[in-house]
Amino acid sequence: MNFALILFVLVIVTGIAWVADKLIFLPQRRRAAEAAVVEFDRQQARIGERFADENAPQTRARLRDEKLRQPWWLEYTASFFPVILVVFVVRSFVVEPFKIPSGSMVPTLLVGDFILVNKFDYGIRLPITNTKITQGRPLQRGDVVVFRYPKDESVDYIKRVIGLPGDTIAYQDKQLTINGKPVPETQLPDYFDEERIGYAKQFEEDLNGRQNAILNNPQVPPYVIGAEDYPYRDNCTYNARGVICKVPPGNYFMMGDNRDNSADSRYWGFVPDANLVGRAFFIWMNFSNLKRIGSFH
Repeated sequence: MNFALILFVLVIVTGIAWVADKLIFLPQRRRAAEAAVVEFDRQQARIGERFADENAPQTRARLRDEKLRQPWWLEYTASFFPVILVVFVVRSFVVEPFKIPSGSMVPTLLVGDFILVNKFDYGIRLPITNTKITQGRPLQRGDVVVFRYPKDESVDYIKRVIGLPGDTIAYQDKQLTINGKPVPETQLPDYFDEERIGYAKQFEEDLNGRQNAILNNPQVPPYVIGAEDYPYRDNCTYNARGVICKVPPGNYFMMGDNRDNSADSRYWGFVPDANLVGRAFFIWMNFSNLKRIGSFH
């Protein structure tokens, strides 16, 4: 089940319990506590000072506290409401944590990286319905974005924005071209891929002045094998050299930085604007390598 939906249900259930406690159950407990204290004082007065409980103040306070104590079912509902509400609001509208499950974004993001995703940069969306309520800023080429996988929207993917609506994206013979202009690449030292236990060719790619590292294996053929059927597939042409796509309105073309080990728009198509979750911007933990903590681009 969708975690956002589970969290929303918890907010509703605990919220109802919290309101009911404030308006109904707490006043009842207070009346019961006052009555118990009045009865205790009456008994103490009746037995007189000679036989009165020497610990009467402590007993009186304990009796009052017992009457004011929430029953167990309220402790596990109403008491958690403020915390769950804060988590729900922050996760839905501010930042959301994710864990990188695969190596498709190596060398930028590694398996095991825990990242934060900005939820308001591209416009605030209502949880569950995903309805956009603020416009936000447009996506930019080079942004690293989390989105709901178009083939199965219960799964979140993370890739880099390569093509914006209206762009013509060509990936031919391992060379990326946008609107007829080749994307500049500068060769970097080979990258040791710990997952595959081997070295890979590494390049710095320049997307409109924004640099990021990519991996590209010359030994892997350039053509796309196993491209699926997807909306606007007619906008793409597949050949022995790779693929050429015209990005339709309201959609984006995404690619992983690990170009030969990434299932991305070359294989399953475009990402609709409605599927966007947010912009990834910070690694907050990697238990295998604490030096990974920090921002990335």
